[in-house]
This record gives sequence, structure tokens and C-alpha cells, in this order.
Amino acid sequence: MQKIDEIIDLGTIAYADAWKFQQKLFDKTIAQKKIKESTTQTLILCEHPHVITLGKHGNSNNLLLPTENLRKRGVEFFYTDRGGDITYHGPGQLVVYPIFDLDAFEIGLKSYIFKLEEVVIRLLNDYGIKAERMPGATGVWLETDSDKNARKICAIGVRSSHFVTMHGLALNVNTDLSYFSLINPCGFIEKGVTSIQKELNSNAPKMDEIKNRIILYFSEIFDIDKIDKKNGK
Repeated sequence: MQKIDEIIDLGTIAYADAWKFQQKLFDKTIAQKKIKESTTQTLILCEHPHVITLGKHGNSNNLLLPTENLRKRGVEFFYTDRGGDITYHGPGQLVVYPIFDLDAFEIGLKSYIFKLEEVVIRLLNDYGIKAERMPGATGVWLETDSDKNARKICAIGVRSSHFVTMHGLALNVNTDLSYFSLINPCGFIEKGVTSIQKELNSNAPKMDEIKNRIILYFSEIFDIDKIDKKNGK
């Protein structure tokens, strides 16, 4: 069984500050690998103020509003170094950043993405939401067999170097989905987005409840000993 050394809840934090926080841990873990030390596994939980991020291979045409207009609406914009295309982060969305050494888990990147998706699929099943994978697209989706109704509830974008990961997943809990109209989410033009709140047609579970469940399923699916999460940086 692998161990998570730290589970850190950063609360609501600006995207740039969270990126810097991740990067320090990411660089530390890579340095540990290079000198053959035991690596540190960290799970970061947070929410971001309104922000749109474009991945390193993303298409800027999927941003549907000039950046100066975004700023007027209180939305930041960042080019970032994760995989994937364009996405939105904001209040009511749980963002999870695992800084994992995949060699310690004895898995490759493809298996890692599969496990991230599985964490969310099992969590959503607890609320009676039938979620699944969509062939040719990362993330977690609903009604993938329907061109009209297929919709994404969780985006995934990862960076990996020396089989150490950063970035991760963004699960819409009670997110204001209107902000996704500013982009073609993840580069898809005809696919929708949704949230736990929207699917339940009621108040979403509390964010702390979702955090606890996501930690539980990380521990099950990655076969790890979890430790209690702590708040702050």
C-alpha cells in the first residue's frame, strides 16, 4: 500500500498562487527521484476564483471573448502547462491537484488518468448520478451515447515529467455553469457541461462532504493509506 504524505486543503486560492504551490512540490518530488530518495505524495484540494485556463496544446480560438472583456467580468485568463485544451474554474468547483510519483504507484500515465476518472465516477454514483468515460475524450461525462445530451461534469488535465504529476481534475459541484459560455469547454463545440447540483435538481451536497468522499475514493482506487487533511499552505 502506498502512502499519501500530505492532504492539503488550500480553500479558495487564486489560480496563479495554486500553480506556484504545486510547482514547488512537483520540483521537490522530481529532485527526490533524481537522487533516488523516497518520493513525497501530496494531494491538494482547492477552489479558484473565476478563471479560464488554456492548456499548452490548446486552441486559443476556443476562447469566445477577448481577454480584456473577461477582465471586465471579473474573470482571469492564464496560459498553463497542463495537457488538455481550455477550461473554466470558479466557486463551487472542487479542484484536485495530485502531486504523485507514478513509479511509486507502479502505474503509467494512461492508467493514472483512468484512475482519476474512476475516483469521480464512484463519487457521483453515491448520489445516483450515472457517469462514464467518453471514447477519445478525457474527463467524466454523462449520457455519452447521446449526441444531443452528452455533457461533461469533470474536466481532467495533467502535466507529467519523470512520471511525476501535477494539475489534475475539476469537478463541478454547484458551479455557475453560465461561465462556460465564454469558451468551447475542452475544445468541444456541441457538448454541454453540468454539475452535481444541476443533475440532482436540488441543493448540491456540501463541499466538505464532497472533499471527504473524494479522499476516500483516492485511497481506495490508488490503494493508499490516507491521512487527515490539513488546511492552509
